[in-house]
Amino acid sequence: MRQRLLFLLLLIPGAICAQHNSIQLADPTIFADGGKYYLYGTGHPQGFLVYESNDLKTWTGPTGAKSGLALKKGDAFGNGGFWAPQVFKYKNSYFMAYTADEQIAIAESSSPQGPFRQKVLKRLSGEGKQIDPYLFFDTDGRIYLYHVRLKEGNRIYVAEMKPDLSDIIPGTARECIYGDQSWENTAQTPWPVTEGPTVVKHNQLYYLIYSANDFRNKDYAVGFATSATPWGPWTKFKGNPIISREKLHVNGTGHGDLFKDKDGKYQYVLHTHVSNEKVSPRKTGLISVLFTGGNKQRPDTLTADTASFRFLDPPEKP
Repeated sequence: MRQRLLFLLLLIPGAICAQHNSIQLADPTIFADGGKYYLYGTGHPQGFLVYESNDLKTWTGPTGAKSGLALKKGDAFGNGGFWAPQVFKYKNSYFMAYTADEQIAIAESSSPQGPFRQKVLKRLSGEGKQIDPYLFFDTDGRIYLYHVRLKEGNRIYVAEMKPDLSDIIPGTARECIYGDQSWENTAQTPWPVTEGPTVVKHNQLYYLIYSANDFRNKDYAVGFATSATPWGPWTKFKGNPIISREKLHVNGTGHGDLFKDKDGKYQYVLHTHVSNEKVSPRKTGLISVLFTGGNKQRPDTLTADTASFRFLDPPEKP
């Protein structure tokens, strides 16, 4: 009977993935430092958990400095809604940009495990609700905050940061993209969603990776746009989405982050729905991505290797 069940599962695309146990963090990000990988994401009401790995396969934790949390409520801005962290190193300190109370804040630590703190508990400047921060450090030394503003939809914006990361430079905020294509709003809602931005510079071209549709929609998916400048204008890839339920056979694929592994190859960490019937708690997965097919007349395409997709195994219980 067991063999027959396994056979039936193999006949159903995505069935094995749906049954697989995994780490359960949404809006995940992986930060590589000192030969280790640190995984953070949405999923705890008091802040952000962190898990560690040496090989992206075996994970330990949570290992945050405060009962598993790298950032804990009370140490930095926010009373709830701790979403979508990004961790990076800048001038010998570690920083976490994150969402709380539907605003963006940046906290600092001496370790990737935290505790991330603010001397003054404050958010960044900006009009209305702002979520999903991603700080991009350009080759000319300028720093840009890509983020989402809730204004007639979830729209992706960019603003230049002050060099000390204390705030954005006033008057620099500019809209990048919004959900104006059919794959980005399959429910045809009056509030189209584009969110979860990540930016990388490749061959002097800027690639903006983002997710579209409401995260509760089974069609939540990932695409990208390109620009010759960090400000835009942005041209969306005609082959979007590059990561979707049609490609991975699992619902709700999106809102992740790009990073390089120890071999110098790009990986994209993301979340999916927990099953075909339920959205949460969302599961954390990993997929390899690469730049392919470019020439003098056409820029490289960002491609996801669907065969490489896998969920991240949870730590073994002691």
